[in-house]
Amino acid sequence: METTASINIQPRPTHNLTTFTSKWPQINPKSLNFTSSRNKIIPFSPTHCSTKPNTNKQNSTNENHSNPKSPPNSETLIQPTPISAQKISNSSFSRGLIFDLGPINSWDSLEIGSPVVKRFIGDEEERWYMWYHGRSIQNPNSDSIGLAVSSNGVHWERGLGGVKSNSDVGLVMNCSNDWWAFDTHSVRPCEVVIMSSSKVRANSAVYWLYYTGFCSEKLAVENVELGVGNGDLMSLPGLAMSQDGRHWARIEGEHHSGALLDVGSEGEWDSLFISSPQVVFHGVGDLRMYYHSYDVEKGHFSIGIARSRDGMRWIKLGKVLGGGQNGAFDERGIVNARVLRNRRDGKYLMVYEGVGGDRRRGIGMAVSSDGLRDWRRRSDGPVLEQSRAGGWDCEGVGLPCLVQMDGDVDEWRLYYRGIGEGGRSGIGLAVSQGSEVNNFQRWSGFHL
Repeated sequence: METTASINIQPRPTHNLTTFTSKWPQINPKSLNFTSSRNKIIPFSPTHCSTKPNTNKQNSTNENHSNPKSPPNSETLIQPTPISAQKISNSSFSRGLIFDLGPINSWDSLEIGSPVVKRFIGDEEERWYMWYHGRSIQNPNSDSIGLAVSSNGVHWERGLGGVKSNSDVGLVMNCSNDWWAFDTHSVRPCEVVIMSSSKVRANSAVYWLYYTGFCSEKLAVENVELGVGNGDLMSLPGLAMSQDGRHWARIEGEHHSGALLDVGSEGEWDSLFISSPQVVFHGVGDLRMYYHSYDVEKGHFSIGIARSRDGMRWIKLGKVLGGGQNGAFDERGIVNARVLRNRRDGKYLMVYEGVGGDRRRGIGMAVSSDGLRDWRRRSDGPVLEQSRAGGWDCEGVGLPCLVQMDGDVDEWRLYYRGIGEGGRSGIGLAVSQGSEVNNFQRWSGFHL
């Protein structure tokens, strides 16, 4: 069950009581004002895609989502034949697959991934939202962000193109058209937090989307093939806000490109790029961002942490978890971490994508009592690994998203991106029952 955090952000930490509600947030798609760090009031409207001047004020998702300016990358173009959601069966081939590629003419016909899944409980119904990245056969070099909805977290409603209303589904955010921006090539969702803030003047809580933005600058490390996706392009973290989860306005960060954070100085572990910013609301005036980069000196990917009082200005605290032992499934490092605070015992759980020496991907788990530096792996092996030959996710699993369910029995859902033969991608679901959260089984249907 997703909660809504109501926070009063001040220049210094306060002792104001944080309130949470379990009900579906009633968010109306009206305009609001954003108070910038320069103490100016910036009109904030769901139809504006940037807080920069001279930008297109029409929702970019209503336009053709192809971007002829996007440069080609090193990834191989694959044109799969999509399987409709209604035809996904419970065979050994498709076990766990709950969301396949879109139809041939859709915005997500070529690739999907990065699921950010939220569950909300209302008075009479439950609703599930899933933001995810996709790319189309018509525009194979650029990722966009879309939204699908569900009543049970398994069967999803999707859209072919851009959303046009506050009840529509489909494409919700394209890469930026501003030449100076950090996200001109691709965007991928990493976390959605629902918060109210004194910096945002609105009648209700607002969706905060933390995302990875890619530009056309190529990463280069001597004698190292990173394999981080998007053709190994430069990435930085960004922020956008919305009142309906569909129409987003970019919020300018302190970096000159509009990003929230810059890479580290030469010689620092995160000097190459910053990717997958996932934000956890810990308490009033205490938000935590987990992200990954590549440590050139150590030769592996690592997870770092930054903290913020207002969700916009961040201070880095350093690495919290690096690569595993020689021969481990994550010996080359860990990426795409997702952190969740266990509502039962207050501990922090991290699921992450482990990179092996053979570049295969599996999903691992770590736990911490405080969510800061005391991170320990649950085991030396993955909690979910690729399926056997012929399965839809037989080439690797990653980009995890963990959801804690309600009820007397501990149940956890793990949404993830799977890669199959020929590089075909899909979004899958595995379930674990019990407090240990380490026995994930691929979804095989509802059991009465």
